[in-house]
Amino acid sequence: MNATEPRRRWWPRSVRARTALAAASAAAVILVGIGWWVHRDVYRESTQIADVQAREQLSALVDQVEEGVVPVRRSTVPYEVVATGRRAAVAYGGGMEEFDPGTRHVLPAPPKAELPAPPDDDSGGWSYTTEPMRIPRRHDSEPMDRFGKDGGTYPVMYDDVRADELSNDRVAALGVTADAQLRVYVVVLPHAGEDIAEEITEATDRRLLRAGLVGLVLIAAVAYFAVRIALRPVEAIRVLTASVTASDPRERVTVPAAGHEIAALATTINTTLQRLDDAATQQRRFVADAAHELRSPLTTLLASLEVALAYPERTDWPAAATTAARQTRRLQALTEDLLLLARLDTRTPTAGPDAVDLTALASRLAEQYPLTERPLNLTCDSTAPAHAPGNPDEYERLLRNLIDNAARHAAHRIQITVRSQDGWVVLTVHDDGPGVPAEDAERIFERFVRLDDARSRDQGGTGLGLAIARDLAHRHQGTLTLTPQALGACFQLRLPQAPNPAEE
Repeated sequence: MNATEPRRRWWPRSVRARTALAAASAAAVILVGIGWWVHRDVYRESTQIADVQAREQLSALVDQVEEGVVPVRRSTVPYEVVATGRRAAVAYGGGMEEFDPGTRHVLPAPPKAELPAPPDDDSGGWSYTTEPMRIPRRHDSEPMDRFGKDGGTYPVMYDDVRADELSNDRVAALGVTADAQLRVYVVVLPHAGEDIAEEITEATDRRLLRAGLVGLVLIAAVAYFAVRIALRPVEAIRVLTASVTASDPRERVTVPAAGHEIAALATTINTTLQRLDDAATQQRRFVADAAHELRSPLTTLLASLEVALAYPERTDWPAAATTAARQTRRLQALTEDLLLLARLDTRTPTAGPDAVDLTALASRLAEQYPLTERPLNLTCDSTAPAHAPGNPDEYERLLRNLIDNAARHAAHRIQITVRSQDGWVVLTVHDDGPGVPAEDAERIFERFVRLDDARSRDQGGTGLGLAIARDLAHRHQGTLTLTPQALGACFQLRLPQAPNPAEE
């Protein structure tokens, strides 16, 4: 069992489910961040409600005093109006009655000589003062009282009103002397604002939680179905590719009209299937051609031996043995070529560590090549050593195949040239034979290809020489091509040049 399997058991296998879970997780993180920010912002704004209420109440009380109206006791904010020369409060309410200010005001009266503060332009022409003041202790406080038993220090907003600026009727209505100075106090209760803030914040949090849960479900559902729709072409591709077999790789997937990633995937799969189809077709053709090539010498050899055994007294045994040896050599050559092709198909194309002098190799093959069947002039033209990295035996097989092919088609002459050009070793094998049509310039490198079907197979070779030569060239990071010529065929081999070992 895989060590990671128990952990993966909790992770969904479906891409749709994984995407939906990932989208929901990302959305949850974002919503939690937004909810935290909203929570803090709502709480901060809500805690300012007490200050706003106290400021509004102070403004209203000051307006009432200036109009000569004694404010009523009922108020949401504790307040007290005191004046110089007066022991009791002019007006009070909002909880200040807990201290019985009807006999003596709770908060201090303003000094006689103190004048109101000048207007503040930033506050729209009205200014007030905020100071922390201590509320007296009370021994008879009740649980529902706004001020505790021990009183405490609270922020207090106040503003002053001069009686000499009011009319006599208003002064008389307020019950103060004409030269008195009034001060309007409003006590700010922070805990009231905090209570309101907590209530608003809790209500907001509940709504945000419900909205967040619904949003997460919707996001996960939308992501799930969106990915499901997007993966429909992938499922169609999977179904079609599942029907592809090695014996019948002709199925092709449908490429979506939209040019997105799935269309690119479908195109790539079709290209891969086409390569598999081509490889399978080539393999079947190769097997059929190899079987045909092996059957021909085997049939000839078997027929010759059966005739000799059936009529031993009339058989020319030396001729029969010569025919059997010739067909056996042909079978041996064909088998060796097939084995070499099999090795080239399975090995990685890499050049060997040795540096081979192709000039010396071409010169040696030109001198030692047997030309017994018909007279041919085989020459090698080279000016200097030309080294290429690779295996000497494989280079010799490559050049020998090119010379064998030229010898079968040349009329009188075969010319080999070796040159070093711009970091490459260029070797050409040129014969003066009938040449190769331009349309067959690439087909001759295919396996078991013979351009002259009427030619004797004994004289025409196996049809594998040029294919082996090109595979060997590619194995050494080189190329082998047929270059156009006015007379005959010219094969050009290009290989990367290696440093001269003598110079090193």
